[in-house]
Amino acid sequence: MNSKLFFYEFGKMIYRIDGFYREFAKRLDVKENLLWILYALNDGNMHSQKEICDNWDLPRSTVNTIMKELESDGYIELIQIKGEKRELQVKLTEAGKNYSSILLKDLYEIERKTYEKIKNSDVLKKMEDVLDGLYEELA
Repeated sequence: MNSKLFFYEFGKMIYRIDGFYREFAKRLDVKENLLWILYALNDGNMHSQKEICDNWDLPRSTVNTIMKELESDGYIELIQIKGEKRELQVKLTEAGKNYSSILLKDLYEIERKTYEKIKNSDVLKKMEDVLDGLYEELA
């Protein structure tokens, strides 16, 4: 396999994996970006909107819109970060934790079963190496 074929197949796989999550969100009747934001927030930690945008490659305007909806529905609390004028931390409320847990329960089970099949491989390390290599060449 040469580099062109490798990245062709790699790209298809990435988009097919993304397509799985898009289809999962569709079956739940929620926006895909909402699914990713709740997924990010449901790890038990507080995150800034900027962090979510950067880590999940989501547009700021999209994240801000979804955050406003989640806040008005009582699912999140926005907390001012000391020393920051514009940046807020996002915390799931109890209602938000319940909503996220219910919404993501089946997804987590699918991921768990899939992980059991690949857990002894170093797939994440290899993907990180690919990503690092691409960005090194871009610089």
